[in-house]
Amino acid sequence: MSPPSAEERTAAEIAYWNGPAGERWVSRQETQDALLAPAGEALLARAKVQPGERVLDIGCGWGGMSIELARRVAPGGRVLGLDVSGPMLARARTLQPPGLPLEFVQGDATVYPFEAGAAGLLFSRFGVMFFGDPLRAFANLRTGLRRGARVAFACWRELAANPWLMLPLEEAYRHVPRLPEAGPEDPGAFSFASAARVRAILERAGFAAIEFEPVGLTLDLATGRGLESALGTAIGIGPAARALESQPVQLKAAATAAIRAALARHLVGEQVPLAGSIWIVTAANP
Repeated sequence: MSPPSAEERTAAEIAYWNGPAGERWVSRQETQDALLAPAGEALLARAKVQPGERVLDIGCGWGGMSIELARRVAPGGRVLGLDVSGPMLARARTLQPPGLPLEFVQGDATVYPFEAGAAGLLFSRFGVMFFGDPLRAFANLRTGLRRGARVAFACWRELAANPWLMLPLEEAYRHVPRLPEAGPEDPGAFSFASAARVRAILERAGFAAIEFEPVGLTLDLATGRGLESALGTAIGIGPAARALESQPVQLKAAATAAIRAALARHLVGEQVPLAGSIWIVTAANP
């Protein structure tokens, strides 16, 4: 069987984020915002957002980063939050404060008709790793940037560098089959873990001054609400959640118990802090 084409990969991602998975992520919006806040803060610090700028926030999800960007560019700037997920964008619009210079649009960055040469910043927190055709997507995104525009996005480094995801997955694998190994072109949380791959994509799309900064994080899986909250995060998102999908009740229960016990060993008060690691990638549109 031949590997899926770029178009098939893109279609699969759009279907995924508009189906039950998208709804599941929306149901965890508040928890995810709290969990990923350290990554967002680090990325915003590197992006150096300026008042009056026009910003593209790609893979904006339910819009937490878009809203913060709009606050920083107001009143003279503007933010376009783009995502393929209808459920996530529906939540974003309910969270959007009135009066901010911010528009949410459902669309695919690969083909979306950006206003030519308008934006000064391309921004994304954990959105670009899900492109089915990343070269084509970044080339299209570049059409929406003015000369000299900046790029700043965050993506996960390899799974082994992210115990907050690795620990639950290892415990799940004691009881359920391993997930199929992702192909080198498959979109997903770790598809941009290789700096060499990402540099090649950005260079071929026409970007310059490409830099990679490894940033270590401490992520509280419990978001200050104790062990059961941490367990809900561990089995609700990420690779452990996918490994448990569609498994028999008995296996899922055994895996869940093992994950709970592993997380309990890291419990500090009402927190379960575990390490994470991201790349903050910056570049320029020459």
